[in-house]
Amino acid sequence: MRQVGWVAGTTAAVLVAAGAITYAVAESDGSGSSGTRVPSADSADAGFARDMAVHHQQAVEMSYIVRDRTDNVEVRRLAYDIAQTQANQRGMLLGWLDLWELPKVSSDAPMTWMGMGDMASGKDGALMPGMATNTEMKKLNTLNGKQAEVFYLQLMTDHHKGGIHMAEGCVAKCTVGVEKKLAQGMVDAQQSEIQLMADMLKERGAKARD
Repeated sequence: MRQVGWVAGTTAAVLVAAGAITYAVAESDGSGSSGTRVPSADSADAGFARDMAVHHQQAVEMSYIVRDRTDNVEVRRLAYDIAQTQANQRGMLLGWLDLWELPKVSSDAPMTWMGMGDMASGKDGALMPGMATNTEMKKLNTLNGKQAEVFYLQLMTDHHKGGIHMAEGCVAKCTVGVEKKLAQGMVDAQQSEIQLMADMLKERGAKARD
């Protein structure tokens, strides 16, 4: 039954992704006309697409790590859902950069489009707010069972908080309508998942990190 649920969720996610990409092509200027305006390489639209693609990739990696470190159905289902959702969204973000013929990397520091380029130190691999360090990623790979579950839920809570901050920045600063809608959807979904993860941590006698 669990596998059936995952397959259904994956199918739905693919359909949503396909619909969003189609919508993006049809409304790439955010006004209903057929792509008359393309964002610049240093725009909030391009910066968010680049940075969130990197941010999402780590969430996908963490989620697949924990699926191999625990047999708990609840955590594995959450991890699978996060991995599939964020992989699909990452594909959309990179797809828009391709459509706009903009580079997927920039010499600017992460978060520059939010006016926060001087805050992302990149220390130990944590390029943006909420991202896990290389040390934390290695630690997750060494844990099993309940310990892996708790650490994953704590890391992902931090990750979501950082992601929400970035997505709210896009909602405020991006100009492409479909991208702003995707960003708002990220805010809503990740806030809901933070609450879910808080409950899951409480069930395990733990809580989110300060």
